[in-house]
Amino acid sequence: MSDTSPAARLQQLFEGQRLTPTQRRIAHCMVRHSGDVAFLSSVELAELAGVSQPSVTRFAVALGFDGYPALRRHLREVAPVAEPGVRETEFNEYQQAVHAEIENLRHLAEMLADPAPVERAGRLLAASRALPVLGLRAASSQARGFAYFAAKVHPDVRLIDEGGSMVADRIDAARRAGASALLCFALPRHPREVIEALDHARSRGLTVVTVADSAFAPVGAHSDLLIPAAVGTGLAFDTACAPMLLGRVLLEAMCDDLPEAQARLEEFDARAAERGLFAD
Repeated sequence: MSDTSPAARLQQLFEGQRLTPTQRRIAHCMVRHSGDVAFLSSVELAELAGVSQPSVTRFAVALGFDGYPALRRHLREVAPVAEPGVRETEFNEYQQAVHAEIENLRHLAEMLADPAPVERAGRLLAASRALPVLGLRAASSQARGFAYFAAKVHPDVRLIDEGGSMVADRIDAARRAGASALLCFALPRHPREVIEALDHARSRGLTVVTVADSAFAPVGAHSDLLIPAAVGTGLAFDTACAPMLLGRVLLEAMCDDLPEAQARLEEFDARAAERGLFAD
């Protein structure tokens, strides 16, 4: 425990707990503010998470503590950090958003110290003869970016970035073409049809690999392997630097298990040069 980050220790505290949606929101907030949470009052944590103060108290009790003060004492014991000298409020709102994303990337780097989940995901994606990539609404750009690059090394990538009744049809078509896995990007707010699509994919025998904003996201119970990457919430619209980077990491892991990946990239580069496709 002494070698893990405060964020990782918080994740361990929450693992295996049956939390309500409100409690998952509090847990997610605590992980995002892992460097400060041991010094926050229940009122301050409630304000950060956008919940009521009694909800924070009930959350602490659900984790097995007598109340929030006992939870905070526990955090100071198992996840000690130096009391912050510079608070976020000393930065303007734009700087705060950037610093929050830097912290999200730092958490992602700490999580990747154990590469096993990403390596497992890479094997699953590489082995899928057809590879459906799902991302709706806020997550559509993440799915589209992954699919764009994946198509350069994988022989059959199938982007699903528009909702509606055709989603199930396209999943079925991918399954008939030999798909054994589906990659999903799921970001707030989580559309119900994403959960329905994941359930449909699993009912068809596909293994669902999901990149989500939190281990406590609603899609977690509908995925076989979920890898979290937090989003920034300091601006009017969420920022998703960490999920985007995690998508590139998954691409790298998939390439490692595709024996023809390098040859396909070299072939693409040769054809691009012949066509004068790029200016540089």
